[in-house]
Order: sequence, then C-alpha cells, then structure tokens
Amino acid sequence: MNLLIALLPALGWGLMPLITGKVGGSPANQIFGIGAGTTIIGLIVFLVTRPAVNMTAFLFAIVCGALWTIGQIGQFISFKRIGVSNTYPLSTVFQLVGNSILGVLILGDWQGTQSKIIGFIALIIVIAGALLTSVSDEKGGKITFKDATFLLCTTVGYWIYSSFPNIPIIKAQSGTSVFLPEMMGILIGAVIFGLFTDRQSFKQKEQYLNIIAGLLWGVAALSYIYSAQANGNTSAFIWTQLSVIIATFGGITILHEHKSRREMIFTIAGILLIVVGSVATSFA
Repeated sequence: MNLLIALLPALGWGLMPLITGKVGGSPANQIFGIGAGTTIIGLIVFLVTRPAVNMTAFLFAIVCGALWTIGQIGQFISFKRIGVSNTYPLSTVFQLVGNSILGVLILGDWQGTQSKIIGFIALIIVIAGALLTSVSDEKGGKITFKDATFLLCTTVGYWIYSSFPNIPIIKAQSGTSVFLPEMMGILIGAVIFGLFTDRQSFKQKEQYLNIIAGLLWGVAALSYIYSAQANGNTSAFIWTQLSVIIATFGGITILHEHKSRREMIFTIAGILLIVVGSVATSFA
C-alpha cells in the first residue's frame, strides 16, 4: 500500500502534461483546468478531514498557491514552444538546482562539508543531464537561449512554493490543513491570468475539459503528503522523480514529439543522469 501511495505523485505529475497536451487549449485553459480540478480535490479533503487551520496560515497558503501558477504557466507556454519532452527535464533541473541553492543559502540545508560535496556533485550531474536532453540535430537547436531563459524566470514561482513549508507558521500546520487554501490559490492565480490574457478562454470547452488533469494533479499532490508521512520525506521525494521519465517519454510516444535516433540516445542518457542526480541530493 505504501508503495502505491509513493507512486501516485509520480504518475499524476507525469501524466498531467500529457492529458493537457491531448485536451489542448491555450495556457489559460490549461492552468484554469488545473486550478479548478485541484480545488475540487481540496474541498473534498477539507470536508472529509475537517482540519483546524490558523487564519494567517490559510492566507499564506492561498498566496503561495497563486505564486505556484507562475511556474506552471511557464511550463504550459514552454510545452507549446518546445514540447513536453524538452520542457519537463529542463524544468525539473531548474527546480531542483534553484530549490537546493535556496535551501543551502537561506534554510541551512546540507550542513557539513560532506553534505555540501555530495549535494553540489549531484547538481552537476543533473545539469549535465539537462544538457544531454537538449541535444538536437536541428541547426540552432530545438531549445533556444530565449526559451530556456523564459522557463528559468517562471520557475521562480515553483521555488517560492517549495520554500513555503519552511515558513514557521506553516510548519505548525498539518499538510492537509493548508491543502485547500493552496489549491484555492492556484485557482485564483489561474482566473487572474485568464482575465488579463485571454478572457475568451472562459467560453471555451478546453477550459473545462482540462479539469480532468487538475483532478489528477490534485490527487498526486495529496498523495505526496501521505507518502511523506508513510515512507519518509526522502523516499517520497525519490519516487516522485519517476515523473520526469513518464512526462518525457510520454511526450515522445503519446504526443508524438519527434526525436531522431541520436536525440533519443542523448535524451535517455540525460534522463538517467537527472534521476540519479535528483536522488543523490536527497542524501546530501
């Protein structure tokens, strides 16, 4: 049972971009679907568990969820520009490197020389993996400097979201107590994005079909909370790294994102390095 719980986040997060890719629609459609779907899951969890939550923590969680949408919108736009199979590995590396550096500089992670050595070697491995996945036979490459810079800048939203649990007032709350406000924040962020960029999106069917992906993402996020409790934070994190394999090769096989034989060899090697390096950071 614990293994199943550990696998659910990887499955949910890995399959989400494949579902939104199949459903289609604009980034505004897709992020709204995620926000609405996750809020539905959040409401169900709240009604079932009836958690007690501090109002200040509740508001902090809403803001955090809204900021998370910056990172996810960046992913959705990048999916359309360079494909899921190119975006997901690069985004994973940006998140891991950024979160690790913030953890060391601000949160006091990787204490001791040995931990820092292991951690930074692991980051070098994942960066090498990202470089391999970006190898292209096309002149100028499939991933331009502009594409990578855009994805990096929007990843700031993910960094803030990942640092959120370390805020003292949030640490005092259970994972389920702040789950609903986080999901509400995602929906609020999605609605704001739609109102400012694509008001017609609210009239399009893709806006609501993408809720399917949101429900899946919400279940994955909830499962991660329980996986961390049942399996420990390190094991829970390690299992989530399977999502990069699912999303990358799903993009190639399900969304038919073409890669030559040479590109595929480099992609497989790169994904392996990203997974190995990601796992290694959990032991730093």
